[in-house]
Amino acid sequence: GNVGYRVDTCRDGQEAVIKYSEELQGESPYDLVILDLTVPGGMGGKKTIEKLLRINPNVVAIVSSGYSNDPIMAEYEKFGFKGVVSKPYSAEQLIAVTNELLRSKNR
Repeated sequence: GNVGYRVDTCRDGQEAVIKYSEELQGESPYDLVILDLTVPGGMGGKKTIEKLLRINPNVVAIVSSGYSNDPIMAEYEKFGFKGVVSKPYSAEQLIAVTNELLRSKNR
């Protein structure tokens, strides 16, 4: 079910940072990034958002985690995230958060 968004996936935060910076220079930069806090064997969401904010202070990022008691999930805005989804989440929940953030971004 495509809901009108182009989606790219990355193995970890490092790949996300590389793709994000490449696209930022291009015709259609990413409108939104969804980062998982914990990436086994790779760079997770906390480090990734720090790097993305250096590239673009206006990056719109959603943090996701199965560890809902993580302090970053509770105070996500303090870390530079604009939205949060706790796992497990439905496609509808993710789309709702995404739509809301993109609407407020384009105001």
